[in-house]
Amino acid sequence: MSLSARIMEDLKTAMRAKDTVALEALRAIKSEILLAQTASGSKEEITEADEVKLLQKLVKTRKDSVKIFTEQNRMDLAEPELAQIAVIEKFLPAQLSEVEVEAIIEKIISETGASGIAAMGKVMGLAAAQLGGTAEGKTISTIVKKLLV
Repeated sequence: MSLSARIMEDLKTAMRAKDTVALEALRAIKSEILLAQTASGSKEEITEADEVKLLQKLVKTRKDSVKIFTEQNRMDLAEPELAQIAVIEKFLPAQLSEVEVEAIIEKIISETGASGIAAMGKVMGLAAAQLGGTAEGKTISTIVKKLLV
């Protein structure tokens, strides 16, 4: 089942349950998918990798909002964002732990013989391609910096 079909099914379920937080998150996902499809000028389905990127972008946006709201002691605004993050993350592939990501990056570094911070771009490119949507870019970047310094 495609992401669009899963979103539509969950939208119907959320409407029946009158779950406003889930509805808002699901509508945001649907909107981003439609924008991505129409941006290319055709109604073609977007790839699964693009869908994962869209979902990660939505989660990152909400995490940034949560950070700002908590800094301003506005938990009334942060809590709905956290709930939306939980809804969106249901559609993302399972995230790897930092230990698992570090092991994969160590393997990439040993295979390429990379050393020093100058090789960070090369390692980041390979790591991002290999890890796909299973780890956040910030996590990958932090681990690569730690291992190359």
